[in-house]
Order: sequence, then structure tokens, then C-alpha cells
Amino acid sequence: MLQRVVPPAEGGDGVPQALVVVPTRELCVQVARDLATAGKKRGVRVQAIYGGRAFEPQVSALQAGVEVVVGTPGRLLDLAEQGHLVLGKVGVLVLDEADEMLDLGFLPDIERILGMVPAKRQTMLFSATMPGPIVTLSRSFMTQPTHIRAHGNDEGSTVPQTTQFVYRAHNLDKPELLSRVLQARGRGLAMVFCRTKRTAQKVADELVDRGFAAAAVHGDLGQGAREQALRAFRSGKVDVLVATDVAARGIDVTGVSHVVNYQCPEDEKTYVHRIGRTGRAGREGVAVTLVDWDDIPRWQLINKALDLPFVDPPETYSTSPWVYTDLDVPEGATGRLPRAQRTREGLDAEVLEDLGETGKKTKGAGRGPARESSRDSSREGGDRPARSRSRRRTRGGESVDVTAGPDTAADAGTDAGTDAGTAGPAADGAGQAGEDAPRRRRRRRGGSRRGSGRSAQGGDSGDGGDSESAA
Repeated sequence: MLQRVVPPAEGGDGVPQALVVVPTRELCVQVARDLATAGKKRGVRVQAIYGGRAFEPQVSALQAGVEVVVGTPGRLLDLAEQGHLVLGKVGVLVLDEADEMLDLGFLPDIERILGMVPAKRQTMLFSATMPGPIVTLSRSFMTQPTHIRAHGNDEGSTVPQTTQFVYRAHNLDKPELLSRVLQARGRGLAMVFCRTKRTAQKVADELVDRGFAAAAVHGDLGQGAREQALRAFRSGKVDVLVATDVAARGIDVTGVSHVVNYQCPEDEKTYVHRIGRTGRAGREGVAVTLVDWDDIPRWQLINKALDLPFVDPPETYSTSPWVYTDLDVPEGATGRLPRAQRTREGLDAEVLEDLGETGKKTKGAGRGPARESSRDSSREGGDRPARSRSRRRTRGGESVDVTAGPDTAADAGTDAGTDAGTAGPAADGAGQAGEDAPRRRRRRRGGSRRGSGRSAQGGDSGDGGDSESAA
């Protein structure tokens, strides 16, 4: 693809000539970086277009001219419909992770993008898993396509360099078991996959409390926090990355030796992509899957589809001896990382970039000294003045001076109550209004019948308590 585009030094006009569409933002950043490195000598300009960050820098880069555009479907369509992205000269179209791109969620967007590019083009689809229905669907917009396999294994199979372990684990014991797995001898970087965003954040926070240098990547985080976590993971400041399946597609990080499925994958494709983060480029890796009792039927379907020898995973706890022997975990390992082994800098050592995010704020962005200083500055100046409430105290229908002493207030109340007849026409009107108002009956222990009987006889009948309360 890079050989077919024409850079500015060779007469290029700056209109995009190649388009690469990817499903996730993290994969977009990675592909754009790799293409920029590969085309650096020829001067090929590559621009990443994805959501979660400001429009203006991306629009400025497109106006300055680019040869290759790498982006996610949503932001590509937004800029194309606004006229900032011109797709009329695209000669090469690439769909990375094609089975995900042509799934039901992305298919309408892909069809709209296909309608914007020229009909005469080269289209390439890449994926580690290519089911039959996806291949059939891809033929509808390709002319005489050729199916090329990069390896000899069957579709959906795992690489032999990855050693797999499957344990049946209880959900309450998984944090302890995971802590011991991460203390295996010779472990490099590790990725822990969860099904839900809440679980991913919870596991990451718990690992940090146990002494591990961990970070989370999931959809509830802002784009700046997600890129911060991936940069820290690539640079080694963080050696455990807890993520949802957003990081299972195409993310290539050198040095990942262990992959842990904290929760059972949804299907065999997800399992293949998850454990594919290790054992890459001929290296060896370890994949550990923790299956809860409720997920046994789902795992058996995955096991059957991939023809794996783990039909009935052994019931395993953090104290099970085979955990230490299978994964080469020290016998004295506990649920917390020893302080002598806490040598990583952690996520806080990585700078959080301000991307001008268009969505929600980054999780944790409100913490730290920056927020405290802004809070203090808002208190010192520029904030709205304190509200002053004026309260008026009344007693017996007459206002009472709150600045007067308690004796004066009591005298005022007594005068207003006892000398109502001599207080003037205003007092007479207040007393007349009080007599015309309906009298409030007091609820008694005898119930509604007893109360209704007394009310029918009149306020003066019955015992003295009722008469006094009615009066």
C-alpha cells in the first residue's frame, strides 16, 4: 500500500490515496504509528482519525495534506460528511479486523464508507479469524477476491507457542489466585481480560492495592486515560494491563509473556484474539483462563469449537498446589506483592495528555493537586458571594425581635397571647380568623370509631382529655 501512494516529493497533491478502517481507537493509534514509521523514508504522511479527542487538530492535518488516513468508522463519517475528508481519490481500502468491521454493529457504517470511495480500487481485509458468513458477505463488494492464509493452522486455532491452562475458579477467590499467577518466575508483561468495564476497573484497583503496577483500559475511561495506560504499559512503567475486549483486537505489545482471562470469553473468536496477545512472532507465552461455575457451559462450547483438551477444568483455588507447579510460582507467594519486588514506576509516572476530549471527563482527572488548587482558587476569588438569608421569627402571630433577649421575647409572646383583646383591631381580626378555622382533632388510641362517636356528640362530651384537646 505504501508503495502505491505518491508522497509530496514525487508530485502528490495531499488528497488521501489510501484508507485504513479499524474497529477501535487503540488499534487506530498503533496502525498509524507503524505506517508512519514504514513510510518515513519516502515522506508518506499518515494521519490517525478517531473519536474521543478534538476535531480541530485532525481537520488541520487533513487540510495540510496526507496520503494515508487511518481511522474508526464514526469519526471518518463525521469528517467526510462535513467536507473535511475527501475520499474521491482513494485507491487502496483496508479493513483491519474485518470480521469485527463487517459485523452487525459496523456494517451500516462500512457500507456508507464504501459508497464514498471510488468503485475502482484495491480492497484488502485482514483478520486472525474469518468465519464463512463474513467471507460470503465480503464478496458482495469485492471483485474476484483471493483468500490468503498466513499460516497453515486451521481457522480459529491457537498458536502452538502459547501454553494454555484452564482452571475452574470461584469468583470470590479469583483476586487471590490472580495475585499468585502474576508472581510467576520469569514473567514479563501481563494482560488481564475481563468481560465488563466495571470488573476491569475493580480488578485494576485491587491489584494496585496489592502492590502491583497495574492500569485499566476500558470504554468508561476517557481517551487520554486509555492512551496513558497503553503508553505506560509499552514503556514498562506498568507491567499489568487490565482491559476489556477493546484491547484484544490487534494490539501488539512486545514482551507480553502472560495473558489471563479473568472472566470466560464470549466465544471462541474472542478467546483466540485474547490469548493472541502473547506468543507473537515465534515467542513463547502462557495463557491462563479462570472459568466460574456459571460459565462452564460456555467454556465447553469454546473448547469444542477449538478442539482443546480442557473439557472439564479442575476445581482450583489460590492454595491449590498445581498452581505453583504449573506456572512456576514461588511456594511462599501470597496475595500481595513483596515490597522488594515493587520496582515499577506505576501509572502516575506517565504523563496524561490533554487531547481536548469531546466526551466525558477522564476517570481520575479530578484527583490530585490540580483539582485542589483550582478549588482553592475558586474560593479565593472569582466565585459568587456567600448568600445571606434573612429570617423572621414570629410568636403568636406577631414578629419577635431576634436581637432581644430571651426575657423580652417571652414577654412579647405572652403579651400577644393574653392581651389579644386589648391589642387593637389587628388582634381581634387574628382571633376571629383562628375561631373560624376548622379545629384539628387529635388521634386517640381507640381508633376511628371511637373518635367519630365523640365528634358526633360534640366537643364538650366525653372525657376531659378529648374536650381539652378539641378546645
